[in-house]
Amino acid sequence: MEAARASAGSPLPHGGHVVARRTTAVPTDAPVALITGASSGIGAAVAARFAEGGAWRVVLNGRDRTRLDQVATATGGIALPGDLGDRDGCRRLVESAVELGGRVDLLVAAAGIGWAGPFTDMPAAAIDEVLAVDLAAVVHLVRLVLPQMLRRDAGHLVLVGSIAGAVGVRQEAVYSAAKAALTTFADSLRYELLGSRVRISTVLPGVVQTPFFARRGALYQRSRPRPVAPGRVADAVWDAVAHDRSEAFVPGWLRFPARLNGAAPSLFRQLAARFG
Repeated sequence: MEAARASAGSPLPHGGHVVARRTTAVPTDAPVALITGASSGIGAAVAARFAEGGAWRVVLNGRDRTRLDQVATATGGIALPGDLGDRDGCRRLVESAVELGGRVDLLVAAAGIGWAGPFTDMPAAAIDEVLAVDLAAVVHLVRLVLPQMLRRDAGHLVLVGSIAGAVGVRQEAVYSAAKAALTTFADSLRYELLGSRVRISTVLPGVVQTPFFARRGALYQRSRPRPVAPGRVADAVWDAVAHDRSEAFVPGWLRFPARLNGAAPSLFRQLAARFG
C-alpha cells in the first residue's frame, strides 16, 4: 500500500458540504486564523466554525485546490493551496498568510495523513511522508508563526493530534508515533511559553467521520467506538481557544483510556490486547 494523503478530518461537514455561515462583513482588524487541512474534514469544519459570526479572518490551506476554493467561498476565507510535506511549503504558507493578513493570531494544525498495515510492510517512502506531514510540518509551522506571536505577546496554537498518540494503535505504528510526538512537543513548548500570553492546546479526536480511513488504505470497520462528526472536533477547537483549554479529547470519554495508559500501562496493554 502507498501512503494516502488526507486532511485529519472527514468529508465536508453537514452532509458533505461546508455550510456558509458568514452573514456579516469581517473587520479588517479582526484576528487571523490560519487553518491547515482545510479542504475537507476537521479542517473544513474548523474553518466554518471560526467563520461564524464574522469575528475571525480565516486563511485556509489544503492540497486539493478545488475543494479548498469551495470551503473558502462558503466561509469567506482566503485559500492558500499548497503541500506541507517540506519546509519550503510551510515557509511559503506562513509568508503568504502574514502578507495577506498582517499577522497570524491562531494556528490550527489540522492537516495529516495516515497509513494502515503491518509496520514491516510499510514502504520507507510512506514512513517519511507520514512523519513529514503529521509531525515535521507542524513543528516547522509553529517555528514560523511563534516568534511574531511572542513579539506581540498574544496568540494561540492548536495542534490536532489523535487518541492514537495517547494509547498507540495496532497497524498504525508510525502514525501513532507522530501523534504522540506532537503531544509531547506541545507539552514541552508549553513550559517555554510560561510568562507569555501565547497559549498552546492539543485536541485529540478518536474516530471521526472522514475519508481519512479510506485514504490511509483501510476502512474503519469496528462497531464501537462510533465515529463522531467533524463538527464536534471543530467545537472542541473553538472551546480550547475561547476558554484557554490546554487539552481536549473528542469524545470526552477518551480521556479515561488515555489516563489509564499513563497511570497503569501494563494493565492497559492487557485490556487493549484482549478487547482491541
